[in-house]
Amino acid sequence: MRSVYLTITLFLLLSLFFPIIGQAKPGTSANNAVLMEQSTGRVLYEKNAHEKKPIASITKIMTAIIAIESGKMDEMVTTSRRAVYTGGSSIYLEQGEKMKLKDLVYGLMLRSGNDAAVAIAEHVGGSVEGFNYLMNEKAQWLGMTNTHFENPHGLHAEQHYSTAYDMALLMRYAMSNDVFKKITGTTSYKASTREYAWGNKNKLLTSLYDYCIGGKTGFTKIAGRTLVSAAHKDKMDLIAVTLNAPDDWKDHIGMYEWAFDTYDMTSVLDKGVQTYHVNGSDDITRGYVKHSLHYPLQKDEVGNIQKKTFLLDDTTKKDDEIIGKTIFYLDHKPISEVPIFSKGQQKTVRTSLLTDTMSMLRQMVGMD
Repeated sequence: MRSVYLTITLFLLLSLFFPIIGQAKPGTSANNAVLMEQSTGRVLYEKNAHEKKPIASITKIMTAIIAIESGKMDEMVTTSRRAVYTGGSSIYLEQGEKMKLKDLVYGLMLRSGNDAAVAIAEHVGGSVEGFNYLMNEKAQWLGMTNTHFENPHGLHAEQHYSTAYDMALLMRYAMSNDVFKKITGTTSYKASTREYAWGNKNKLLTSLYDYCIGGKTGFTKIAGRTLVSAAHKDKMDLIAVTLNAPDDWKDHIGMYEWAFDTYDMTSVLDKGVQTYHVNGSDDITRGYVKHSLHYPLQKDEVGNIQKKTFLLDDTTKKDDEIIGKTIFYLDHKPISEVPIFSKGQQKTVRTSLLTDTMSMLRQMVGMD
């Protein structure tokens, strides 16, 4: 018994002086999962993230963003027979019914209308087949290298598949579009031709998770439950994807809470005028960084950021021309690249250590 007490005491003392940093990575019910920080694309958690799988109705994220970017959102769409007789979930369009493309996109995203997907595809792509071509071209452009679309709605087809990682890339891109972001974050919407409002099927958004700002649900018997969602908290935007996840609501909340507790959006570089040594010499020049860089880091990673700056041989460029770049590394792996712009007509000068120091001090107090 005494040995047990001694063991417990030793454990408590070790916990006091050597606390555990961070939390264990979350477990998920999903066969495939990924958690990505939106602004940087950093993957914070993954599970079989690059395995090709059926994806069901999260397909409609691609359908929606193509429709939004078509510039036809205010056009009236006439519903075809093919759209009306599409199986699965529906917004109950009637053959010959006219509805704005904008309203169809809301019906697509909130109610997962397969009939809306076909109507959108025929109007924007000229045909479902033409729209499929647009989907695959867009996927290739986004770097979704393990994705192929056979239809605009996600009903099962042998050559219709994606990965958790590719769907995170798609959602990351889509969430940069203000119209898409508004639509996916809408809890209820009434189309101009309907007497009742559509409620959003995404329970994370409507009731389960206060920090959810959008997403898309999916289900077929073959794909199982699929879910893409987005969340925002403490200046951090996250995207979660699960495929074939029986407990997907819980999976997403667990991943989000773990990431919000474990990572902080850390300032790595402030925008503004910066002073650089030219190719390791005593010569210095000034450049301008247009955007601050923030990166999701755990506390023990902050000290592991390194950077290398590369400047052109001739840095005396006109205002707003690129004169070089700074590459940032985490544990010697590149994580971000920031362009450096010229700051007006300027001369590269050879300086002494004292002059160099005085220049930097003047920048710090705002004199430069």
